Amino acid sequence: MDARDEQIQWLRVAVNCLQRDVAALSHGVQVRDRRIRELEHDKQRLEQQLAELRPPPPSPPTHDDDTSGPTTGAGGPPPFVKPPVPRRRRRKRPGREDGHEAALRPPPPKVDRTVRVPLPRSRRHGKCCCPHCRTRLTKFRRHRRLVEDLVPARVRVTCYRTRSGWCPCCRRRVESRHPEQPPAADVPHAQVGVNALAIAAVLRVENRLPLRQVSQVLADLPGLRLCAGAVAKQVQRLGRWLGGEWEWLKLRLRASADAVNADETTWRTAGRNQHWLWTLCDPRHTLYHVSRGRGGRVIRRLLGGHFGGTLVSDFYAAYDTVNCEQQKCLTHLLRELRETAARSPPFAAGRFHRRCKRLAKDLLHHKTRWDELDDATYERLARRLEQRLAELAAEHLRDHDPDARRLAQRLTKYRERLTTFLWDRAVDGTNNAAERALRPLVVSRKISGGSRSAAGARATAVLASVIRTARQQGRDVLATLKRLLMDHWAGKEPGTLLA
Repeated sequence: MDARDEQIQWLRVAVNCLQRDVAALSHGVQVRDRRIRELEHDKQRLEQQLAELRPPPPSPPTHDDDTSGPTTGAGGPPPFVKPPVPRRRRRKRPGREDGHEAALRPPPPKVDRTVRVPLPRSRRHGKCCCPHCRTRLTKFRRHRRLVEDLVPARVRVTCYRTRSGWCPCCRRRVESRHPEQPPAADVPHAQVGVNALAIAAVLRVENRLPLRQVSQVLADLPGLRLCAGAVAKQVQRLGRWLGGEWEWLKLRLRASADAVNADETTWRTAGRNQHWLWTLCDPRHTLYHVSRGRGGRVIRRLLGGHFGGTLVSDFYAAYDTVNCEQQKCLTHLLRELRETAARSPPFAAGRFHRRCKRLAKDLLHHKTRWDELDDATYERLARRLEQRLAELAAEHLRDHDPDARRLAQRLTKYRERLTTFLWDRAVDGTNNAAERALRPLVVSRKISGGSRSAAGARATAVLASVIRTARQQGRDVLATLKRLLMDHWAGKEPGTLLA
């Protein structure tokens, strides 16, 4: 009986322990259920806040927007991602049309060396044979195979033995200098020659390579060791040496009788987005300028007070302060119509949007018929287009739609500056030339983040102006940079080459 009592007592203790465990587990389940209910309540509250903060879904595309690709809805990409390019209805087959002459590289102007390549010969009878089956060959022919290749570059160190003498009149020492020798400097290391300076400028400004990659290219190809800081310093020196050419380009654009296109964009300098990159271009010259301001004083200082050409620009108010003939960009007007229609469905469905879009396209199309129509017919149709523009602006000045009223006021303000290109053959109705001139430096800004100093920004503007002008005139860029540098070192006046 004692053993049975001990067993019963032990079982009672075990049951009590299990009951306590069950009670603890039940309490834990209750706490967990309460926590789950709290989390579900928080989830509903956050979903409601997210729905309030989420922008409304985009409106369906109208007949003017040919967007056959997917639209970005609530679960689409973030707003800073560009939308996909709309698919074209008719895709042109790449290449030239059937029957046209093939577009091939031109043949080399001369042959530097000739290498004769013999056929393999048999060891048995010494005759030419097939390398695969060793059969004797017959019906021989001669072929001429041209191969263009690069000669491996190498660093060439030149020691210039110069002499100097003291001038008692000028009271300074005068030293002899070779035309390809940079200005003498008492430095322990070697100076960078004119070829390396021109190549570094082209790699940095035109090819848009970062400074470290320019240094790496110079080290890999010719074996010239320059750190990124040295490349930046040499580029700034080039900007100072070619500053006279930049000033001459500015004077040349001021005196231009052709149309001058102008545009501007932000330029990051020293880590701050407080500078602006301006561009002025005509068919033969391009000028870049980095300034801290964006007001009308900058464009007036660049063009001067007696500019006699036609200024083509967008609708930015700073260009209105220039006292000259002007043409406003019709492409910017069409872009404004498209963006406003995408943002406002009532505006897209209104008459002003449709009529203004058609009028802008008719203006651009009429200029393409300059050579097709006789003078009387061309002038009569151009006058009719100007009348349509005036009637459209006057009809919608009191439109109930605020966007239509705003654009009608713009048409009224710039009515005469929207049709200037119809009467001048050299003036274009769009500002595409200035935008194309800005695009390389915009790509460079995305790659390198702008300039690290004001001196670097100035050098970039000067070198980009000289390089693009040389390209416009069909010149060899490297040879032009070398010639301009040697002319500056020799003390010649700027403006004699890029005429």
